Amino acid sequence: MPPASIHFDPTSLSKYGRLAMVARQLVEGFLTGVHKSPYKGFSVEFAEHRQYYPGDEIRHIDWRAYGKTDRYFIKEYEEETNLKAYLLVDASGSMAYKGKTASKFEYAQYIAASLAYLMLHQRDAVGLALHDTKVRQMIPPKANSKHLLQILRVLQETQPGGETSMAPLWDRMAEQITRRGMVVILSDCFDNLRALIRAIQHFRHKRHEVLLFHVLAPEEIEFPFKKWTQFRNLEVAGHRLLVDPQALRKEYRKNFDQFCKDLREQAGQARVDYYLLRTDEPVEKALGLYLTARQSRMK
Repeated sequence: MPPASIHFDPTSLSKYGRLAMVARQLVEGFLTGVHKSPYKGFSVEFAEHRQYYPGDEIRHIDWRAYGKTDRYFIKEYEEETNLKAYLLVDASGSMAYKGKTASKFEYAQYIAASLAYLMLHQRDAVGLALHDTKVRQMIPPKANSKHLLQILRVLQETQPGGETSMAPLWDRMAEQITRRGMVVILSDCFDNLRALIRAIQHFRHKRHEVLLFHVLAPEEIEFPFKKWTQFRNLEVAGHRLLVDPQALRKEYRKNFDQFCKDLREQAGQARVDYYLLRTDEPVEKALGLYLTARQSRMK
């Protein structure tokens, strides 16, 4: 039998605004189409009680506690899980780019929030790491419903910051994440490719499984601009450049396509699962890709 999922109180989630509610709707809608859980063989140990909420499974009520207090409490469990997942979210300046859709960072926020909800729903332990010019937050993975609220709060309060080389920060995180698990990276990967791959290999050297979600705006891929356009450098404050995009399009597309191709190929050589995600694609795509990768590791 698959493990019982963790239920989240909608009232508690509502305190965390649109991010929490969208994540809940996305995941619950996504799971409606999943007829059979791919997760088997988990063992759990008792961790704590919490108040019973409508929708919780009756079989998890602690009747002994009810007899003593005349109130309903649910047993929650700390997972002795096969997986501890770490969501590594790039909050650097370039992630603030916003075309006709959500910004790359907003899109990464929704994916991270939805993945955290989904992982905890399936009783995986999940942690969060955020960085711009430095590691801003490092939340160790846990597998209980209160932990989701902490992750959502941190994601909700974070805004894209400054810009720096990501590779040294990823190297540092690889050293800090000591317990073997799955590292899910959400980033536009705008950095020196060789240094980036070395940092990803560092995670692999630590025996982590790595999923790289390459988050890009459609405009960055297609470069659809036709008129003279002023481009703002998101890495350097106040730096703007007026250019004729039609004169640059061919060279830009060639270089950008080659960068993505090299990143995909070198990630594959490092045995990293690479997926390009456009901000005009449904967030549910990332959930499906994660579940596919998660299931393949349990076979």
